[in-house]
This record gives sequence, C-alpha cells and structure tokens, in this order.
Amino acid sequence: MTAPIVVGYTATDAGADAVALGARLAAAVGAELDLVLVLPGEDRSVITPPDASYDRYLQGQAETWLAEAAETIPDAVTSRSHVRFADSFAEGLVAAAHELAASLIVVGAANGGLRGRHRLGTVANELLHSSDVPVALAPEGSRRMEATGISRVTAAIGTRPGAEALLDASIALAVASGAELRLLSLVSVDLPASVDTGVIRIAGAAHADDVLGKALDALPDGVQADVVVARGDSIEDAVAHLGWEPGEIAVVGSSRLAQPRRLFLGSTAAKMLHELPVPMVVVPRTRQEGASR
Repeated sequence: MTAPIVVGYTATDAGADAVALGARLAAAVGAELDLVLVLPGEDRSVITPPDASYDRYLQGQAETWLAEAAETIPDAVTSRSHVRFADSFAEGLVAAAHELAASLIVVGAANGGLRGRHRLGTVANELLHSSDVPVALAPEGSRRMEATGISRVTAAIGTRPGAEALLDASIALAVASGAELRLLSLVSVDLPASVDTGVIRIAGAAHADDVLGKALDALPDGVQADVVVARGDSIEDAVAHLGWEPGEIAVVGSSRLAQPRRLFLGSTAAKMLHELPVPMVVVPRTRQEGASR
C-alpha cells in the first residue's frame, strides 16, 4: 500500500486531525502524503463574482495554510501540498486522488463532535456516498493523540457483496504496516425485543462460523487473523463493548446499495461511527481496475 495518501485539508481542527491521521498512515505503510486544499471553482455563485486580486489573495492564503500544516508532519514522511479548484470540496478531493493515483482520501470530523469520536460533516458525507477511492475518517482530537503507526487492523466482515474487496484492503493495510489483523462479525443487533436470546445466540454462532470459514480460507499464506464476534442490543452497544487499541484502524465496506467501484455508507457502518473510538476506513464494494494498493 505504497500509493500516495491524500488529505483533505482545511485550516480548522478537523483539518489538523486529518493531517495527523494521514501522516500516521503514511509513516506506517511508507507512502507519500499529499495535502490538498480545495477552493471554489470558476463556476462559483454569482453572489461571489470572479475578482483576480481576491483570487490571488485566496490562493496565497491557502498556500500559507498548507505550509503551516506541512510543518506538523514528521520529517520521516514525504509530503507535498496542492491547491485545487472545484465546484465542491469532495469533488476536488476525488479529482486530486485520481490525478495523484492515491490509495486513500483522509478527512476529519465535523465541528462539535466528542473527542475521539466521529461526527460526519458535509464533505465526509458527500465522499462517503460518491467516492470511488477509499475514505479514512479521523476522529475528533486525532491531532492530540499519541498513537503512532498501526497496531491492529479490524475488518468488519460480512457475507454480502463487497466482502472480498474489504478483506483484500484490510489484508493489504495490515501487511504493509506490519499490524495484526482482526476479523469482526457484528451479530444479532437491532432485532425486536420479542426475539428470543437463544435465537440470537444461534444466529450469531452460525454467522461467526460462516465468516471464520470464508475469510480465513481467503487469507494469503503467512497471514493470520483473530476472529471476534461482537454482541449487543444494538450496533452501537456491540461496538462499545469491544476492545479497541489506541493504534487501531477499523475497516468497513460500502453498503450493498453502492454502485460498483463507488462508496455508499450503509446503516451498519453509520451506526458503528457513533461509538467507534478509532479511525474508520470505508472501501468501495469493488476495487478500481488497475488501482494500486
């Protein structure tokens, strides 16, 4: 996973969180880091008509912000900075990721989130419903966290279409970073209160066995993984009761509603975000042909 990593940067705490996570991932896998700040494109609203002097000022300010952000990146990580113009921040990030042949886009949480937790903003939400490049979400406060490298990659594995791409991406990240690999099965959540707990346990055991067999059979030689079944009254409850390491990364797949090679954040992943204390990477159902990883 040595392809570049793109960070969607804004001069905010969320932008600093994204840079911190991007630098951590880049250092772990030996990738270059590209900081991208997107400015409004030429087709801006008539409310803000084009003005050459203002455009020069805005680009100069953007370059200053990027230079300040680059100073926070460890010397061991090679980084570059880019100012791009697009109709939307998300559109500009995806275009930059294509241009730079990036393996990942990193963005921060929206303002107002709890420290260590996720709160989707407009840009992240748009990316998670349209990008064909995997997206990593940095929890609020990532800029202040002391975690370095990647200690463990947890893949939320299921049996729906897209599980193969998710498993491949998780294996690639674990191997490239030297991290442990954990396969997670979220079981029997959000069922009606009338459902017997015995039925829940049976369903959970059957699903876990299915996940264990299919996923472990797909692991390359030399790659090992632990399997854990999370239980709870809801997705949020199940995730909250799992053990999470400070240096961990969670990887989830797109919803079955996603178009091929596109992201669409499903309900399970969205619920996981409410309680997940570590960064989450969302991967498309199928990889781009010829994509690096």
